[in-house]
Amino acid sequence: MDFIIARRALGAAALAAVLAGTAALAEPAPVRVRGTIEKVDGATLTVKSRDGATLTIKLPADVGVAATMKRKLADIKPNDFVGIAAMPQPGKPSRALEVLIFPEAMRGTGEGHYPWDLMPESTMTNAAVAETVTKVDGPELTLKYKDGTQTIMVPADTPIVTFVPADKSALKVGAVIFIARGTKAEDGSISSPRITVGGDVPPPM
Repeated sequence: MDFIIARRALGAAALAAVLAGTAALAEPAPVRVRGTIEKVDGATLTVKSRDGATLTIKLPADVGVAATMKRKLADIKPNDFVGIAAMPQPGKPSRALEVLIFPEAMRGTGEGHYPWDLMPESTMTNAAVAETVTKVDGPELTLKYKDGTQTIMVPADTPIVTFVPADKSALKVGAVIFIARGTKAEDGSISSPRITVGGDVPPPM
């Protein structure tokens, strides 16, 4: 009897694992939005995306808004948690396209190294700064995350930003926005619990 009960328990556990895996596979990929606000109608934004499409963004009542503010390479300190979009270079460290210094409260956000869609073949690394070294080709940051490390060269003209809190009043016509994890509804509109808007510099990510 104990053997039968144990076997049934194992079967139930296996089924739960399969269902969990199926749910994960069925979960739609997040939608990223990069564009400029063309119209504001209450909690609905009309946005012209960077590829020319017109998008409808619906904002939840409790949407979080952050603004991007310019920073310098000298502002990056050891153990800061950063996000760097970069392009691989054959035989060399990847070249940074942009650097985001996360506020301490956002440490650990999206940690890891994975493909990114800022440019074809670009990558994103969200990790802590382990070391900064100045080389002939420019400064290099070594980033350490839970599964490994990446060394990335940061050219002098690389946009470097951080997030500061903002509110919905910053979401006005002409503002440049970025949504990292939007959800598309059946009617084609996109919603997200968080939206980034340009402060003293447009979101470069």
